[in-house]
Amino acid sequence: MKSLKQLVQGRALLFIIVLGLGGTFQNGSHITLISSPSLFIKDFINSSWTQRYGGAPGENSARMVWSAVVSSYALGGLFGAISVRWVTNYLGRKRAMLWNNVINIVASAIMCTCRAANSFEMIMLSRFLFGFTSGLSRNIHVLYLGESSPKEIRGVVTLTATAFLATGKLSGHIAGLSELLGREEFWNILLCVPAFFSLIQMVTLPFFPEAPRYLLIEKEDTDQCRKALQCLWGPGEYEKEIEEMLEEQASLKGERSKTLQELLRDKSVRWQLLTLLVLIEGIQFCGISGISMFSFSIFQEAGIPVDKIRYVTLGVGMSEILTNIMCGLLIDRVGRRVLLWAGYGAMAIIMALITIMLLLKDYASWITHSTVGFIFLFMIFYGGGPVGVTMSLIHEMFDQSYRSAAFVISGFLAWANVSIFGFIFPFLLAELKSLTFLLFSCVCLAASVFFFFILPETKGKTPLEISEDFRNIRVCGSPNKDICLESKL
Repeated sequence: MKSLKQLVQGRALLFIIVLGLGGTFQNGSHITLISSPSLFIKDFINSSWTQRYGGAPGENSARMVWSAVVSSYALGGLFGAISVRWVTNYLGRKRAMLWNNVINIVASAIMCTCRAANSFEMIMLSRFLFGFTSGLSRNIHVLYLGESSPKEIRGVVTLTATAFLATGKLSGHIAGLSELLGREEFWNILLCVPAFFSLIQMVTLPFFPEAPRYLLIEKEDTDQCRKALQCLWGPGEYEKEIEEMLEEQASLKGERSKTLQELLRDKSVRWQLLTLLVLIEGIQFCGISGISMFSFSIFQEAGIPVDKIRYVTLGVGMSEILTNIMCGLLIDRVGRRVLLWAGYGAMAIIMALITIMLLLKDYASWITHSTVGFIFLFMIFYGGGPVGVTMSLIHEMFDQSYRSAAFVISGFLAWANVSIFGFIFPFLLAELKSLTFLLFSCVCLAASVFFFFILPETKGKTPLEISEDFRNIRVCGSPNKDICLESKL
């Protein structure tokens, strides 16, 4: 109730919605939008190739062009993610989001005209630009939110980025239904749907302030920082918040934003970097991609009609959104550490059970039905734990000077993992088959153990306090054993 009251005292709630529509919502939409019109796009590629070269493309050529269409989004996302430090330092958070929307609209114009131009290369270019804006906006979104929110509700505010990501995925599934835009004559329009929300943000975001923490710590403008806080969170002098920012500014001793190389070389943040690595790799290799690829066949074997499976998939997406909301209610109460180790622990158990069910699915029909239930249960713990906490925790672990570089690393790892996993998963599946899920279970278990024993709690703490907690982490055999945390092994 206290969090809700703070959100409606100023324009914070509207700010969160506007920022989300042009932020992670875009990424979520593009992830799912491509699946529905894939057959129509392949037909267009064949038709375009035939008209241009006088004959149908060979099987290898068609596969190569389609792979380029799909992978260009991830490639663009990678470039967008590694550009975040330079873009945010040069433009600030607000202007960076606005220019990101301009690129989104340009990409949509290219996609809309590709059919008239009979050019599949325009699809690749558009997808690359969509990926670039998604990779950039995903990181700016979390940066902007975290630097605009009080520490008491920082967790629930930054978690809205995850909620908008899940909402984007669901909206992509809905827009792709054949009753709406999932038809052959509309496939290029369908892929441009997220740009409509970019336009909304482009028109409304100028009425909101720049991130208060950025204004004070990097621009050294206390008056504008106070005005930004008052605009977002209602009337008040915010002396406590400003004092905390000034302390962080003083601790930085006028240092500029650190580079990626400086971050990687600094031993004082090695535990934060290790935690960042576990967070990103845990999300990618926890098995969510495997669940996505297996779900259709599992639902089909459970007796669900093929034409109804897409609606069950919508139910899975809805469950992720609801658990994100539940996570938002818990994150500033129980803390980040508990949600992470408990969530990964539960996911490890569920993955092991799914492995058993897949191995035994031919022995009884109820086993397949149970697997469907376990998929929903996995999504509940996935959305309510790891995926809900990750973005918030990445923002909190680093102070102002390192934060942009940290988001470069997290973005690079996230987008690179998409490519790596997409390459190795078919080989794992061919060799291990259902036992692949047991491998995912081991990853979840390892992540749970790490967060239980190593990660200090960040709830309600300033960046300086969190940095000090990480510096005090000691493991067996480390020096200075008189200083330790609850995370000591």
